[in-house]
Amino acid sequence: MLLKLYDKNNNQQDLQRVIDILNDGGLIIYPTDTTYAIGCHGLKERAIERICRIKDIDPRKNNLSIICYDLSSISEYAKVNNSVFKLMKHNLPGPFTFILNGTNRLPKIFRNRKEVGIRMPNNNIIREIARLLDAPIMTTTLPYEEHEELEYMTDPELVDEKFGDIVDLVIDGGIGGIEPSTIVKCTDVEPEIVRQGKGWLEEI
Repeated sequence: MLLKLYDKNNNQQDLQRVIDILNDGGLIIYPTDTTYAIGCHGLKERAIERICRIKDIDPRKNNLSIICYDLSSISEYAKVNNSVFKLMKHNLPGPFTFILNGTNRLPKIFRNRKEVGIRMPNNNIIREIARLLDAPIMTTTLPYEEHEELEYMTDPELVDEKFGDIVDLVIDGGIGGIEPSTIVKCTDVEPEIVRQGKGWLEEI
């Protein structure tokens, strides 16, 4: 099912529909400031396991990521020291995934790895959903085969054709991008860019 949402002035009933799906353990596909992504309520373990099966992810070997609405909610789910907080404040919202040590507020499936990826995309649609949900959204890129054209993942109607049967809702937020987020590992003394993507990190 495809639902059209906008940067602002969305119908509250439409937004509530998305929140109800997430609270019920459903999966959604939504726009970010990089690519379209698939996600669920970040505190509902069964929904997270469902995404891991779709993506063929082993959470014991792969970091899982969450979208948070703001910096204060990030500190609930990840350990953030002063220098990392300043770095994130300087660069977020934006196309970055910050790898941090997780807290025990996250479900057990995250604690297998002790680390969590933190996203705060510069996209009003998914940030508004995270704010209304009042919880993190577990997020990951759409599954794709190496030989597939990435362009089809930028068009929400094509995304709905391909993935509409395995998720509960696809949000049409306009044409998306194909460049992934920049991954910044912040679990050691100095932040380390482990994947250069769309975001160019501004040091403080």
